[in-house]
Amino acid sequence: MALLGADYASSDEGSPNPRQESRKTAASNIVAAPEVSLDVWSYQPRDFSHYSNTVQDPMRLQMMLAKPTNTALTYNVPYADLSRPSQGPTNPFKATEGNALKRKNVLTGYAEEAAISDATFTNQHRTFQSRGYAQEPNANGALVGDLASAEKYGGRDVVQMKPSRAKRQRQVKGDPSIVDGEGRYLGPWAKYQEEVQYEDEAALAEEELASDEEYMDESVAPVNMAPMNKAATDYQDDHSNQETTEFHGTSLFDYQGRSYMHAPRDIDIDLYKEQGLERTFHPKKLIHTWKHGTKPINALRFIPSTNHLLLSASADARIKIFDVYRDRELLRTYSGHTKSVSDVNFNPTGTQFISGSYDRFMKIWDTETGACLSRFKTGAIPHCIKFNPSSPYEFLAGMSDKKIIQYDTRSGEMTQEYDHHLGPINTITFVDEDRRFITTSDDKSLRAWELNIPVPIKFIAEPHMFALTAAAPHPSGKSVCFQSGDNKIVVYAATDRFRQNRKKEFRGHNTSGYAIDIDISANGDWVSSGDSGGWVCFWDYKTCKMHHKIRAGEGAITCVQWNRQTTSRVVTAGLEGVIKYWD
Repeated sequence: MALLGADYASSDEGSPNPRQESRKTAASNIVAAPEVSLDVWSYQPRDFSHYSNTVQDPMRLQMMLAKPTNTALTYNVPYADLSRPSQGPTNPFKATEGNALKRKNVLTGYAEEAAISDATFTNQHRTFQSRGYAQEPNANGALVGDLASAEKYGGRDVVQMKPSRAKRQRQVKGDPSIVDGEGRYLGPWAKYQEEVQYEDEAALAEEELASDEEYMDESVAPVNMAPMNKAATDYQDDHSNQETTEFHGTSLFDYQGRSYMHAPRDIDIDLYKEQGLERTFHPKKLIHTWKHGTKPINALRFIPSTNHLLLSASADARIKIFDVYRDRELLRTYSGHTKSVSDVNFNPTGTQFISGSYDRFMKIWDTETGACLSRFKTGAIPHCIKFNPSSPYEFLAGMSDKKIIQYDTRSGEMTQEYDHHLGPINTITFVDEDRRFITTSDDKSLRAWELNIPVPIKFIAEPHMFALTAAAPHPSGKSVCFQSGDNKIVVYAATDRFRQNRKKEFRGHNTSGYAIDIDISANGDWVSSGDSGGWVCFWDYKTCKMHHKIRAGEGAITCVQWNRQTTSRVVTAGLEGVIKYWD
């Protein structure tokens, strides 16, 4: 409508003013930059709707443009001047210094950010939903919403309006002679009368407690707890850090001063030869029995390489080691756990072993002396523990809190954590020359990992899969057998793809409800597994045909291990607490 800098009004159209004419002439030669307002009006404290009452500041205009013909600004124009409209009223939806209205940033208006805790927000949100009012965060306790309701309830929130409980009373039992109607016999079926009485009767129909709230009985006096004495905080009776050991053998050292860690050489079997070179047959008869205790045995492990010692972990919180070749006697007992031992595992050399228990401790023991070398605890229960076969100072533990943790035994610190599983960990199996490992969990999935990288490289979870509770790698290193929860043994490749070999499934045994162990012979010909009915089953690995079953006990057989230095020998144990050696 009007040119930039012109003071034009409809009332002045007929009466020209020399001063206005000169100002218009000077301003008409100004060429303003696009999209930039050069208006430097100086508003007087008058009615803003009449721009005839405004005058322009000549000093600011002179500082702004040195010459009327200049197209560049030589004056640093304030942002308020640049954003001010050239003519007309102020834009009510544009945020300026003198504009209190804000542009809408949500559908219902303008929302300002405020620092408020989750508990306070939830409290005010529930108050607004039930009473129609709430406190404004930036108004120092001012209320917004239904102010009439706020005045009625005194501005209290839902937490402050606690219901009071009256004394618990039952209805009258009634007259046994009256069958129906008023005063009928209720007897033991008499219900309790209304127990909750609110401070306000209007709140009775509206008040509903949230899921995390409960009624408080104010009529009941609080119980005065006895003061805590020293015995309540005395941890001297905690035996989790008090490990003991006892030697049960005939002699701790032989005539040459060697302990039971030295494998015997005066027997017909060479215990230092390479494993898996001889042909293996399934066992047929019982040759020896060891009595561990009366409680179930959870794990059996042969010492690596020579297999002349047998380690057993039981639910009686004790670990025992037995001689396999000489006198087959009990050698040593390791005591220190306070609850059932879930798993044990030797380090690659056999000089140490680690144990995990339901007392949430993981302990490393010296196999020869029985001393406890170190303890580890994360707060969760270790279900399975494995030393890295390529590193005697590194072990992995599958925990009940869905995590696999990796520790360095030299520093005693956790070096890595793998936490992608959705259920407690069941198995850990090293593959690919110990550079990778496979884990299974109660979440019915299988995941493959690169060592020291906490992101799985393979994730398998099919709709038909069941929880895989036990694992045994094939000696060839190309596959791993898993005990499935649907009474079968499945095979997965241990290479890059980790696919299931659907042509190999071993059936014919019952394992549902038990974490039954499986094992493969040293040459890879036989797959063995326990059974919930007390049997031990043997399958041919190539044909998947069950060749033999032996009755190993009355209860479930949970542990099966092949002796890899003596062909055709298997050790079994189960719920009876008895270890049996078969040939």
